[in-house]
Amino acid sequence: MLGVQCVQLAGWRGAADALWIASLLAWLLLIYAFFAAVTIVEPKPRLEHGLDGSWLLATVCTEALAVLGAIVAPDFARPDIVIFACLVFFLAGAMLYILVIGLIFFRWIFRPMGAGMLTPTYWINMGAVAITTLAGAHLIDVSRAYPFVASIRHFLAGFTLFFWATGTWWIPLLVVMFAWRHLHQRTPIRYDAQYWSLVFPLGMYSVATQAYAQDNALGFLYPLARVSAYVALIAWLLTAGGLAHRLLLRRVPSASR
Repeated sequence: MLGVQCVQLAGWRGAADALWIASLLAWLLLIYAFFAAVTIVEPKPRLEHGLDGSWLLATVCTEALAVLGAIVAPDFARPDIVIFACLVFFLAGAMLYILVIGLIFFRWIFRPMGAGMLTPTYWINMGAVAITTLAGAHLIDVSRAYPFVASIRHFLAGFTLFFWATGTWWIPLLVVMFAWRHLHQRTPIRYDAQYWSLVFPLGMYSVATQAYAQDNALGFLYPLARVSAYVALIAWLLTAGGLAHRLLLRRVPSASR
């Protein structure tokens, strides 16, 4: 994501290229180390204690490689290889989402779900498919220049719409569940670093909706993208304010001593 901003905000394509390569190497190391570790670890936790929305970061990091790769591909000697890799990452990330979200949905429906277990990380349920939508939109955008992508453009368009629809479906349910957590169960709202995992999905949904609408000439989706951008901004301000308040409270006692 930092690499994307290097290109879009500053035009630093060299930095973005380096970040994509570094991210690719980090992904190869971390994704397989993580899944190997959780496979062989003993004893294994029960589903309700070992699984939450943070597992979907496996999808987020995989799709992020597809997003940045589609942008920086022209900078490499063989852009077709980079785009093919992005297509592979897009599909691999989709596979990881389908596997993990099935477990999460089972955990929600058939395992105890107290208010304390409903952490903000579950907003990644939506954020993971939002960034998948963004990756698909970028691949659709470059498909005309690469015949092997153009040949499956209709598949990409349908699959991308499927993930956008999935992310949109999650939003009302997440709002209801967190309203239940804070209003009905009276769980106080206090700053927690996990709330940043709520902010990112909201912003990503806005960007993904904007990109998908632009690539498919769906102008009626632009207002939805703008509204979700404002919601994401409000969530960012509230979370940043909570962080600032927490840091201030830590400094005040030390200053008094």
